Amino acid sequence: MKVGLAFGSSIAVEGNDAIELCRVAEECGFESVWGGEHVILPDTILSKYPYTEDGKIPAEPDTPIPDPLIWLAYIAAAAPTLRLGTCILIVPQRNPLVLAKELATLDRLSGGRVELGLGVGWLQEEFEALGIPWERRGARNDEYIAAMRALWSGPHAEFHGNFVDFDPATCSPRPINGDIPIIVGGDSEAALRRAVKIADGYFPGEGDAEALGKLLRRLELTAEANDRDPKTIEISAIFGAQMMDPANGVEQMASIGVDRIMVPAFFFAGPEGLDNLRKFAEQIMPVAREMTEAG
Repeated sequence: MKVGLAFGSSIAVEGNDAIELCRVAEECGFESVWGGEHVILPDTILSKYPYTEDGKIPAEPDTPIPDPLIWLAYIAAAAPTLRLGTCILIVPQRNPLVLAKELATLDRLSGGRVELGLGVGWLQEEFEALGIPWERRGARNDEYIAAMRALWSGPHAEFHGNFVDFDPATCSPRPINGDIPIIVGGDSEAALRRAVKIADGYFPGEGDAEALGKLLRRLELTAEANDRDPKTIEISAIFGAQMMDPANGVEQMASIGVDRIMVPAFFFAGPEGLDNLRKFAEQIMPVAREMTEAG
């Protein structure tokens, strides 16, 4: 069982804090660290946040949300074994050619450690403020990924689509392994289909183990209907309610097919945060290693 530290960027905004957090996570046995994304949080939000019962985002307007790629680049050399992921990057808000360059550069500098967790976005007001169309953002996301993969595939790439159109061009450097693992976030049927069709992994927002098990079963059925082996899709899942009994929580997650638990860094905010992170790791890492060895 892999153990990732999710949303680390939001509790370690200052440079020294970010480096210390990631070094401690690495020492404790975490496999990866992840940064989230919102360019802005509008003062007035009418859009429904999809992962809480009341539809409200669990964040204050001034909650720090650093740019995840810049934050990951900053800590990459300080924690040289951690994989570097986004959870999640809102791809339809980005220029795909610029994003392809940014991701490939970070991947080369870090020795091939980048993972792109992505979503199509839920916050319409943010899209409107950025001047980006809200409609067809799912189709835009999928075409952007295809265009980036074309650029990563080699020199003299070209792409002609509805949202991206360029004649033969070369984007260098390219990812060390020729591609960057893509992880689709979300609980909707569209997210399930997208994970099956274009992704290496899936990161649902659902945190309840029973509901998560049902969601992963739907993913399996979707994969089978599209002639894909569901075992080829790596599952990452939020480790929230399980914090009350972490060791058993790891076993529970493994039993429903989770490959990586994503531990929210918010649990380790504050003056005692790093000590609490170390204590937490002492509880779960032996169990996680046992799950890995058991296959």
